[in-house]
Amino acid sequence: MDFSAQQNFDHDQTAGAGIGILLTNLGTPDAPTKKAVRTYLKEFLWDPRVVEEPRWKWWLILNGIILNIRPARSAAAYKKVWGEDGSPLLAISRKQQARLQQLLQEKTGEGLHVELAMRYGNPSIEAGLEALRRKNCRKIIVLPLYPQYSATTTGSTFDAVADVLKTWRRIPELHMIDSYHDHPAYIAALSDSIKNYWQEHGEPERLMMSFHGIPERYFKSGDPYPCHCRKTARLLRESLGLDEERASVAFQSRFGREPWVQPYADETLQEWGKAGLASVDVVCPGFAADCLETIEEIGMENRDYFLEAGGKQYRYIPALNDNDAHIEAIAQVVIQCL
Repeated sequence: MDFSAQQNFDHDQTAGAGIGILLTNLGTPDAPTKKAVRTYLKEFLWDPRVVEEPRWKWWLILNGIILNIRPARSAAAYKKVWGEDGSPLLAISRKQQARLQQLLQEKTGEGLHVELAMRYGNPSIEAGLEALRRKNCRKIIVLPLYPQYSATTTGSTFDAVADVLKTWRRIPELHMIDSYHDHPAYIAALSDSIKNYWQEHGEPERLMMSFHGIPERYFKSGDPYPCHCRKTARLLRESLGLDEERASVAFQSRFGREPWVQPYADETLQEWGKAGLASVDVVCPGFAADCLETIEEIGMENRDYFLEAGGKQYRYIPALNDNDAHIEAIAQVVIQCL
């Protein structure tokens, strides 16, 4: 037997090993076109974590109706928010990646590598993990930028990570961060962002804390997401010194006919406008980066609902994006896992 190749197996495979951080978010189409949006929506809406319906039934609805109607409408909405750097979500996420890489290096001095991945679209989960493998990361920390856990977001991300890793010969040490909805640094970053905005623009009569919704059925089946949202809201109210009347919770972006977690943001804003409420600010604590749902839905569409119902002043407070306090909070969440 020829043992000449033995030397190939004698080296230390941990030599130069680093720690990888996979920073993830939901995703975006590659372009604001009907074709690109259709490709994106097909991947997104076919995820059984997102739509919990019998596959045969949902396949008929998705391919026979939704993908023939919704892409054109969604593409038009994406064109409203698309910038020189492309999708705002992807552009902001890349800034978050670069800034987090720099801050973690400064804080720890370790061989840390931060890669960006999107659950749907590009850059993919597979591409992000492969980039970390090429850098010989023997430990990988997965941080989905969803502060509040839901099976539809964080759970789906973990599914995608597992699907990739099950094809690898050697699995790295893995740590998955499932939420940071009540992390003190995250709450402080939200609170400071609102205070700074009000210092410059003045306070409104009421603050709406709007979170992306999920079907009520998912919550009743055990998804903790609405509880996480309400805890974030309670801690944020306490930090701002506001009561539930001045700062209330709502849920946006519902889809389909079945009941979703309530109260609904659009209907609440219409009620407030009709009731004579003059000024409202809306913040979206569940979104780590501004995207279609915050810029177009909250910043434009829901603004029209409030003003047309009789409201006088409506403002959207931007997401934390890549501001200093937010990157510091994300770094603290990661460092706890090192």
